[in-house]
Amino acid sequence: MTIHIPGLSPLDRRSFLFAASGLGAAVLTGTAQGAEGRPPVTSPRATSGDRVAEPDWEERLTVTVGPKNAQLVGSDDKVLQAAVDYVARLGGGTVKILPGVYKTRSAVHLASGVRIVGSGDDSVIIKEPSHSVKLAEDSDWYDQEVTLAAGHEFRVGDAVCLRTKNADNGSNEVLKRTFVARSGNRFKLDKGLRKNLWLSGKPTASALHALFEGEHVKNVVIENLTLDGNRENNENFNGNYGGCVFMQDCNNITFRNDTTRNYNGDGISWQICHDVVVENCHSHDNADLGLHPGSGSQRPVIVGNKLERNGIGVFFCWGVKYGLCEKNLIEANTKYGVSIGHCDTDNLIRNNDILRSGRVGVLFRVDERGKNFAPHRNTVADNRIIDSGAEKGVAVDLQGKLESITIRGNDIRETRGAGERVGIQIGKQIKDLRLEDNEIQGFSTQVSDNRE
Repeated sequence: MTIHIPGLSPLDRRSFLFAASGLGAAVLTGTAQGAEGRPPVTSPRATSGDRVAEPDWEERLTVTVGPKNAQLVGSDDKVLQAAVDYVARLGGGTVKILPGVYKTRSAVHLASGVRIVGSGDDSVIIKEPSHSVKLAEDSDWYDQEVTLAAGHEFRVGDAVCLRTKNADNGSNEVLKRTFVARSGNRFKLDKGLRKNLWLSGKPTASALHALFEGEHVKNVVIENLTLDGNRENNENFNGNYGGCVFMQDCNNITFRNDTTRNYNGDGISWQICHDVVVENCHSHDNADLGLHPGSGSQRPVIVGNKLERNGIGVFFCWGVKYGLCEKNLIEANTKYGVSIGHCDTDNLIRNNDILRSGRVGVLFRVDERGKNFAPHRNTVADNRIIDSGAEKGVAVDLQGKLESITIRGNDIRETRGAGERVGIQIGKQIKDLRLEDNEIQGFSTQVSDNRE
């Protein structure tokens, strides 16, 4: 049974159906046990508690934000956060960000059911410069305050990244908090530490944060915005904690027609987030990853984007499955165009232009943990992979104990001279590899097959 959902694009309709769960989804699709032949919803009403079917309203709740002539007037993270919170309190709606430059000292924390719409290149959200300071006193795991060394630049309301070495095992600890009160150099945090910040671990406080951040939220759309990480004036922040946008433990998130640029880290990073759609976005000149479908993320859709001059264009992290990466321009990324590895299985990388990658066009990473952790059953099809790496560059590099990989119908070319370049490099332990109808030109070695 096919259900028409008025007013939604195909990708939004897909996201809507993914967001629907349990019996509600079965009502729309007619697939629940015993529900075959149930009448479709043709004239929905707003019914208390029904999150699946409702009318296609002519007007929905929208709040405008801007430096002037807006319902909420301002140009910083606080006014943006106020708009998100207002709309979320009323059950969801749209925050319209009017033209202007908005400077942030903290992430804007997203909420379920909120759509954020900008004015393209005219709505620019930029991160203020970072700064760091040492902690001046010990804080225990149960504390909700820290004491900073003199000379810091922090204010109440600022986001802070607290970092230290674990006293027991020497590992790095990273905590993201907000300063909510102060007396001199003592600052209260929005929530407890739950980690020891002892001076023996050389703890620091840094003004590092995402521009937009979401945790445990669903049904969020961000579109037509420009997010600038102010890379030259910020230190690097790992993509497992930040980025122009950082999402964790979320569902049904859509990015459309956004620009994420100049972050000293990742452009868009999502960790353990399912049914994320990134469509027609431009992620460029970020220090690390253009797009970071992170650990455990299921069914990402990455379509029609431009990913340029990042460290890596698309980085499939750990356990990313059933994803689609299609019709993207992935160009001049300094390390790899596409990197796929630990437990990333059953993904389709199709019809992309992967051009001028610094080292490798498409890399299947080796995982020393063995076969069970390798990225099996992935397909690379109908791409144009051109001018990859330097003198010993490789267009497609297959490493580790891979199985059931298909490389089909790709145009793999080198236009700068053969050098010592390789079209497809096959590692020693690859099994069940299908190379089909690829056109490979201009390399000193078209296929380097090292299988035992």
